[in-house]
Amino acid sequence: MTPSEIGAGRMHDGWNRARRSVVVPIGIIVAVAIVCVVVAVLGSAHRADQVALDNERQLFMRALSSHAERVMREVEGIATSDAAMENVRRTYDPTWVQTRIGLRLQALFSQDFVFVASPADDFVYALLGHRSVDPNWFNSIKPELTGALDLLRGRAGLHSEADLISGAELEANDPNHHRAVRLQMFLGKPAIVAAVAVASRGDSAPDAAPAVLSVKFIDDEVLPEISSRLQLPNLRNADGPPIKGDYVFELADRTGQMIGRFAWTPKRPGAEIVYSVVPFFTIALAGFALLSGLVLRYMRRTTEAIAAGELRLRHLALHDPLCGLPNRIFFSERLEATIAKVRNGGSAAALFYIDLDHFEDVNDTLGHPTGDELIRSVTLRLSRTVRPDDLVARLGGDEFAVITTASTDHTTLHAIATRIISTLCAPYSIADKTIVIGASIGIALIHEYSGDAADIMRHADMALYRAKNEGRNRACIYDNAMDDNLLKRKLVENDLRSAIEKQALRLAYQPIVNNGGETIVGVEALCRWVHPERGEIPPSEFIPIAEDSGLIIALGEWVLRQACIDGKSWPGITVSVNVSPLQFRRADFVDMVERIIHETNFDAKWLELEVTESTLLGNVETAETAMLRLKALGVRLALDDFGTGYSSLLYLRRFPFDKLKIDRSFVLSIEKAADAAAIVHAVVSLGRGLGMKVTAEGVETAEQHLFLRAAGVHSMQGYRFGRPGSAAAISVRLATPGSFRIDEDNGRSMALAG
Repeated sequence: MTPSEIGAGRMHDGWNRARRSVVVPIGIIVAVAIVCVVVAVLGSAHRADQVALDNERQLFMRALSSHAERVMREVEGIATSDAAMENVRRTYDPTWVQTRIGLRLQALFSQDFVFVASPADDFVYALLGHRSVDPNWFNSIKPELTGALDLLRGRAGLHSEADLISGAELEANDPNHHRAVRLQMFLGKPAIVAAVAVASRGDSAPDAAPAVLSVKFIDDEVLPEISSRLQLPNLRNADGPPIKGDYVFELADRTGQMIGRFAWTPKRPGAEIVYSVVPFFTIALAGFALLSGLVLRYMRRTTEAIAAGELRLRHLALHDPLCGLPNRIFFSERLEATIAKVRNGGSAAALFYIDLDHFEDVNDTLGHPTGDELIRSVTLRLSRTVRPDDLVARLGGDEFAVITTASTDHTTLHAIATRIISTLCAPYSIADKTIVIGASIGIALIHEYSGDAADIMRHADMALYRAKNEGRNRACIYDNAMDDNLLKRKLVENDLRSAIEKQALRLAYQPIVNNGGETIVGVEALCRWVHPERGEIPPSEFIPIAEDSGLIIALGEWVLRQACIDGKSWPGITVSVNVSPLQFRRADFVDMVERIIHETNFDAKWLELEVTESTLLGNVETAETAMLRLKALGVRLALDDFGTGYSSLLYLRRFPFDKLKIDRSFVLSIEKAADAAAIVHAVVSLGRGLGMKVTAEGVETAEQHLFLRAAGVHSMQGYRFGRPGSAAAISVRLATPGSFRIDEDNGRSMALAG
């Protein structure tokens, strides 16, 4: 049953109850009846006004809580970074603090004041306007910040209701006391004061760390935003005398100390009720019969108004506020109802569990407002793609679900899923930016032998997991084998985590030779994992698991460090390391590369980082900044697997690549497909025209070697020039060139003894 049907039933029942109550003779004393009606009307109007006002007050307090939480996270994103630990906690750098904390918080997040306090809670930095000032100038207002510092340091409990806010209460109960937020008066104005310790989340003594404090006034910048979102007309700070008809909300702490006075024009449903009754009283004096009719009419309208109000509240509780789709609660109710209907003999149904690929990248690179607009666009496309009878719901974040009874035939379900994926993957134009995302779908069938809603969701989730593992942008239907596959994958993930922690992995290096094939000019580092029980696990199996689980960050850092350590033994040889898109997009990636180069004392000009085109999609500005910083360190950059992605010339013109790498798929097709040979010639010409070196991957035969050499490729790699080997094997080959030769009879490489 839909919410509208529920609301209609409630209105009908309410009207029947009202009609029966009128049966009681109301003609005993007309005057008494009129007085009673008047009292009832005024009481109902007053209660309606109070309910609406209470709801507005609650919404306003929740909005302040949300804003305070956002301010605290804005400060936390800067204060807990590795750079802040280095430039504030370990070595105080006033220039860095001014540019990266003060001005950044003010420019990006519109903070009004920014302070940095020492572990002893003395101010060492203060920002007013666009310049820093002598922190001692703020000693007079230091007591106003003491509450936030006490809360941060764990020296006191919550001081008031304004210490708020679910987020602050959560942090106040954190034994490590890494962050705190308060709603208080500051310089005579209501403000949000956030304090974050310059410490990592694992730091057990954050009270010994400096702290970053920010002050955000709840002023004409914040209140219009809340007013627009909550539909509170004329929301403002009530500094002057109140305007007639407006409500003044005085926010005070438990001690009664005033924090702020806010005013807005409240909704008054009670006034609407009273106005509708005025004609009734005028006509009621003319006769009891007409009075009775008007009373019935009034009671019906009142019942309908109450039921309509309940319907609106239920709609808000069951729908996503961002896109208007049914939320997880509504979806769960419908899923259980669908399962019950199928078990009672209804037609079978199916659940589509949809996850947007790379949506997190949009939020991280373009900001949450763009991400919100993208969610709305996805909602429109998805709603237009399925049937009107199908339920489309947003479960949260970038997850959507569709319940359909169209068919349970696998072919039909795959066709529906393909249509959905094709629709959602078409480019979006948002804020003058073209955004491309993907979509993966897990499908679970709902039949008479299905389990409960939790089982159906688990099946769809496993099918979605399979779709992602098989390359994303696809759909999979759940089968019983997925349980075993998921268990196996979880075991591999746990073993991989342990192998990374114990450094049980190793690196193999594939030689990169000049176009003649006789001289090694570089090596590519490849990760290898020999499991103690399963033996060697191929990278094609454990690398996707590392990317999905987030282990690729620790794995990538270990590979880069070990490659730099091994590469020090090969002077004049370029060491190439592949970089995962997830790893490259981290804000601290360049800092990590710089740190490893410094710690290993490796010459940066011999380090080459290989990135793919997918790393750059929707990440142009951030990627360009990171690449320029890497180039400033002396690191070389290569565009790997060129030709297999979008192959946008924008990437080649805008980004400072030193090398193009032709994907092995084109090399393997040189002898079979004329278009592959033409593509290779075009890529070589393009690279040379842009001043880039060109490397061909996957060279295995003498014919491929000769063709690529004639085409003008600068360097090559593949089994013809040597399989990946250990660092010791590379050292031996470099020290004794005669230890390796190419067998021209079969085109394979051979290693000679001695």
